[in-house]
Amino acid sequence: MKLVFVYNADSGPVSGLFDIGHKLFSPETYQCGLCSLTHDTFTEKRMWKEFRENSSIEMEFLHKDEFKQKYGTEEFKYPVVLQQNDTLEVLLSREEIEQIPDVETLIKIIEKKTAG
Repeated sequence: MKLVFVYNADSGPVSGLFDIGHKLFSPETYQCGLCSLTHDTFTEKRMWKEFRENSSIEMEFLHKDEFKQKYGTEEFKYPVVLQQNDTLEVLLSREEIEQIPDVETLIKIIEKKTAG
């Protein structure tokens, strides 16, 4: 099993600068709840990085343009966390991600949903 995290942002330096500006000046309208949970304005949150580095779960992190190019599909609403076995299945939908209050809760939900 692998988890595929797809951020609601495009890759590249211009998109990255736009995202930083959006987070700084209008965080309440930022369009990627997953990014808000896992990253501060400039860096990955320490708790998330430790979870990611110490987890036995295989994880892949992609921007939506990278995901579409690699997997050839646009059927999901971003951000999304997918579970990949033979197929891609939604582990956490955009709506579920938007309800998660903090990175600690995100980690607990992922651990619960992937246990066993």
